[in-house]
Amino acid sequence: MNNRLYGNLIFELSHTGRRGYSLPRNEYKHNTSELASGLRRESDVELPECDELTVVRHYTNLSHNNFGVNDGFYPLGSCTMKYNPIINEEIAAMPAFAAAHPLQPVKYSQGMLRIYYELQKSLSELAGLSEFTLNPCAGAHGELTGLMVIRSYHESRGDTARTKVLIPDSAHGTNPASAAVCGLEVVEVKSLSDGTVDVDHLRQLLDSIGSEVAAMMMTNPNTLGIFEPRVLDITSMVHEAGGLMYYDGANLNPLLGACRPGDMGFDVMHINLHKTFSTPHGGGGPGSGPVGVRKGLEQFLPMPKVVKATSNNETELVIEWEQGCGTSIGTFFGNFGVIIKAYTYILSLGKENIKYVGPLATLNATYIKEKLKDVYELPINGLSKHEFVFDGLKDKSTGVTTMDVAKRLLDYGYHAPTIYFPLLFHESLMIEPTESESLETIDGFISVMRKIAEEALADPDMVKTAPHTTPIGRVDDVLAAKQAVLTYK
Repeated sequence: MNNRLYGNLIFELSHTGRRGYSLPRNEYKHNTSELASGLRRESDVELPECDELTVVRHYTNLSHNNFGVNDGFYPLGSCTMKYNPIINEEIAAMPAFAAAHPLQPVKYSQGMLRIYYELQKSLSELAGLSEFTLNPCAGAHGELTGLMVIRSYHESRGDTARTKVLIPDSAHGTNPASAAVCGLEVVEVKSLSDGTVDVDHLRQLLDSIGSEVAAMMMTNPNTLGIFEPRVLDITSMVHEAGGLMYYDGANLNPLLGACRPGDMGFDVMHINLHKTFSTPHGGGGPGSGPVGVRKGLEQFLPMPKVVKATSNNETELVIEWEQGCGTSIGTFFGNFGVIIKAYTYILSLGKENIKYVGPLATLNATYIKEKLKDVYELPINGLSKHEFVFDGLKDKSTGVTTMDVAKRLLDYGYHAPTIYFPLLFHESLMIEPTESESLETIDGFISVMRKIAEEALADPDMVKTAPHTTPIGRVDDVLAAKQAVLTYK
């Protein structure tokens, strides 16, 4: 692992005159045209000069530093990172899909449009809503689109005073950000000691500003992985005040097969296809954030959309372009590759098996929590669903922090869970195993977590200086963000 090719930049492996390629002779040299002087560089571009073997080894070694679900356990809390079946990639890579152009004639696009149409229907059934748009290209993009739908609904009724959005203090950070981008004012709703919404505080807010409330944004189970027991009371109260309920689909995974947001009283929601429906994500993409609405709000969804039409006794899928709340930021119908993978995932499981997703995710998370709560601090000892939060090690006398535990996990080949979020606890360590993981994998993770707790007592300095087996140790990520070096000099 410490050979000279492993830790060097490709420029540092460069030697003048070395080549890893050979180009054919130009057979048309008498018919070539020179580029205009204004389009040419004043000097040659500085590129590394390496032989092919050096290049292959360099990038192969770099790839060994990447970590993903295909490499090992990825218990990232609040951001479902489930296994992406290989069949998803095979179907999405089929030339008929991968080479399709969004402007090709509708009559030659019936297969693609059928995927859109049937996925919209499947998501509507799973969510308990009337209709979905697949246009948004990410979860936060879906939030913005959903809030645009809500704002358009109120404006269509002349109720322009509704400019406030109620958001629990335990919500995902994208919620208040999306509301602000949509031009709405955020009003925070307090949580109780068990992490659920303080319904009494919500009632006080609605009594004072109810006529100004456009919507309340929630995820259920909440950010702590706890199901809101009074969700029906909450949705009823907001509806009585004239507002709509928005469901943040980040935590939809544990509900699959158990219950549906629409049945809880939510009017608008987004789904993270790249979480709940298996497409891998991270590093900025790929993503997809379809938005669904209850009956009566369909006309406010963005265009275009795919519908069935009958002509000359023949039924075909067509595209409607009339404006709803205004075309979303995304182009055409969204991220088609992600949509295909989600569609494949749903068909692979079928209605017979998709009902086990939520219960198994909940079982795995509960099992880990119960096996570790004697050595890690469990601030809320309630029934959690797909994820839960520890508040660091139970024995804090050693000074070993959540950051230290996360770094030490890297030495054992595990990706660390989410740390220091949610902000409700000082040493938050958030774990979400998903339904995809086997008992053997989970038991291995539990064993390592217990071992780290033992190491913290026996040799705290060793844990505090971890990781010890990675190519680099602890980087100053704040400095790296403030003084990013993006080019080689």
